Amino acid sequence: MSVSQNVTLSVTGMSCASCVGRVERALNAVPGVTDAAVNLASETAQIVTDGSIGPAALANVLEQAGYPARVAEVQLRVADMTCASCVGRVERALAALPGVVGAQVNLATDTASVRYLDGMVTAADLIAATAAAGYPALVSTAADTPTLQSRKDSEAAALARLTGIAAALTLPVFVLEMGSHLVPAFHHLIAGSIGMQASWMVQFVLTSLVLIWPGRSFYARGYPALWRGAPDMNSLVAIGTTAAYGVSVVASFAPSLLPPGTAAVYYESAAVIVVLVLLGRTLEARAKGRMGTAIARLLRLAPKTARIERTGRVIEVPLDQITVGDLIHIRPGERLAVDGIVVSGRSYVDESMITGESVPVEKSSPSKGIGGTVNGTGALVLRATHVGADTVLAQIIRMVEQAQSAKLPVQAMVDRITLWFVPAVMAVAVLTVAAWILVGPSPVLPHALMAGVSVLIIACPCAMGLATPTSIMVGTGRAAELGVLFRKGAALQALQSVKVVALDKTGTLTAGRPEMTDLVVMPGFDETQVMGWLAGAEAASEHPLAHAILRASAARGIAVPAATGFAALPGYGIQAQIAGHAVLVGADRLMVQNAVALPDDTPAQAIANAGRTPLYLAVDGRLAAVAGVADPIKPGTPAAISALQAMGLRVVMITGDATAVAAKIAAELGITDVVAEVLPAGKVQALRQFSCHGAVAFVGDGINDAPALAAADVGIAIGTGTDVAIESADVVVMSGDLGAVVSAFEISRAAMRNIRQNLFWAFGYNVVLIPVAAGVLYPFGGILLSPALAAGAMALSSVFVLTNALRLRGISPSFAMKKDRSL
Repeated sequence: MSVSQNVTLSVTGMSCASCVGRVERALNAVPGVTDAAVNLASETAQIVTDGSIGPAALANVLEQAGYPARVAEVQLRVADMTCASCVGRVERALAALPGVVGAQVNLATDTASVRYLDGMVTAADLIAATAAAGYPALVSTAADTPTLQSRKDSEAAALARLTGIAAALTLPVFVLEMGSHLVPAFHHLIAGSIGMQASWMVQFVLTSLVLIWPGRSFYARGYPALWRGAPDMNSLVAIGTTAAYGVSVVASFAPSLLPPGTAAVYYESAAVIVVLVLLGRTLEARAKGRMGTAIARLLRLAPKTARIERTGRVIEVPLDQITVGDLIHIRPGERLAVDGIVVSGRSYVDESMITGESVPVEKSSPSKGIGGTVNGTGALVLRATHVGADTVLAQIIRMVEQAQSAKLPVQAMVDRITLWFVPAVMAVAVLTVAAWILVGPSPVLPHALMAGVSVLIIACPCAMGLATPTSIMVGTGRAAELGVLFRKGAALQALQSVKVVALDKTGTLTAGRPEMTDLVVMPGFDETQVMGWLAGAEAASEHPLAHAILRASAARGIAVPAATGFAALPGYGIQAQIAGHAVLVGADRLMVQNAVALPDDTPAQAIANAGRTPLYLAVDGRLAAVAGVADPIKPGTPAAISALQAMGLRVVMITGDATAVAAKIAAELGITDVVAEVLPAGKVQALRQFSCHGAVAFVGDGINDAPALAAADVGIAIGTGTDVAIESADVVVMSGDLGAVVSAFEISRAAMRNIRQNLFWAFGYNVVLIPVAAGVLYPFGGILLSPALAAGAMALSSVFVLTNALRLRGISPSFAMKKDRSL
């Protein structure tokens, strides 16, 4: 029998009574909804259901109706997770709450990212759910971020202390027991001095201290998880050490309970297991701390204080007291505190830590400054435009955090396996003990016990849980250091499978603004005077070609003469009077219209054939010069195209520019596939055509590129482009250099290769060594793995995965940015 339920959803996009009606009709049409009332003022929908439909399904209905439910997101810091099984349980506990639409848990960062319907659930509900599953949690705030590495360092230090204590207590136990086995003379010495029973008593006391003190956490977490029917890595260690310790205690104090001749102690196995597992977790915590260095380095870029103007004085204030509009004084060598516009001063600023570009950028009024970048030898005054969470640096940190917390598609397979891994290992351990008891050689019980304990201890779900998130974390962090931001973590996997790279032309392959490329002066004229006339005539024009002329004259240090009688001649050019001379600048038709004679060997044709726009200058009715203006190819573009093609990628150009210009640029770059003169919708259609060759990545920077960036399998935005393009992309390269796109592909391939290595090791380790621990090699030479060796192998498994992932920190782009710009 269904139970009536009341659901309250926060609805977005409603602006009038008609919207209310549409939302109510959409909800009331859903089977299982008995009533729906929508309030425009509070922007909420009160829905009564018969219990057969959940909040998530109702949210989907609102999404289809065009009025999506408001979704909130919270980041939790989750404690006590030790393996992949823990990840699955936390995710299931969160997902089971009504209103939660998505939960992703990251073992490498000990965090959970939860998306939920606003009003349906609270952060307190989420924390209660994880606590009920055995994993205490706290809401992660911005203040937590800088302490990620220090928290891991503190955890590693605490674990190291416990490991040291456990090792000090275990050493006498190991020497007393294993020394007696390995050195007959030592055995006789013990037996003839304190006696074996006294030796066992010493081992009992020391091992008890190891388990009660340093090893306490295994039992405090492992057994409650077992009682809840959700055993984890702690459960395996707890059961294995308890079994070895329990049999030893019986042998020490009640040997008559054991079959004759089987009384033996295994205190050293229980103690050594604790030592080695603690050692493995110490190394694991240290490695996790090192994985967070990218975020820590980014956070250190922002200075703690800044010097600002207040009431006519320059005072030093904390960063959080800066407001938009404040004038910030930056001395030579200081970091820019926030984003802003230069209002006075002149200097060169090193932006490599943000954009990946090694060459300092000249800054003067009205240049833009980026917070965190380093000022050169000049002084600057900056007017703050973005502060706090709105700065470029803050946005970069958020992007990196989101990418590091992402769960790649490859992780789904791992999750399905690890869900049943620990219960399966426990079942294998039981079967192992039963098999040894039934068919094992004498003494049966010690052999069965050791094999069962070894199976429990050697299994390592930790390695499987860490295989993917550690590589993501290190890979995306290193990418950020190189100016490549994976806005969506899944792009890290998608990019390595791309077969076709489609490139926009303007602003991506080319500089995005015209520059004067040629100047051919006619006989009888002086180049400096010609440039002066060109600049003087163009000074009053707003045309992009005029700006190119003015930049060229400024670069030559030529003064711009005053012009009078300026007139724009649409479709033709401009005319002006300069120092008593009649000056015409424009197309050849302007020259023809004004009867200016053009010689047969004019260089204009050669300029046009090179894909550039010829501009004619006539002075007093005579042709004085021909200038060539073009949007030049960026310096690193040809080598970047070659590098992409060397990777086996098919490189194509999709542009709205004229076919002739596009063809000329493509020929220079060695691109054979060109689609030109297309509108934004045409770019999307062109991507669909190329998709028959495989997954397609699109690289662009303009507003007109946004649809293509969103439609591509992977959208890569040039960070110097528009905000719209960046928001539509999966990957952002902070510099305007196409070489950073090559780096993005290299990082993706390296990270996915690293993930495959980790997964191969994690799964291969368990597939091979669990049977060895169970004793399958015993018939072949009596090989039987001891629990202590099993514990060592298990600890090394996780450490291997972590250290392998840390190798990604050494990625150096092969093409661009050869110099390592670690932050």
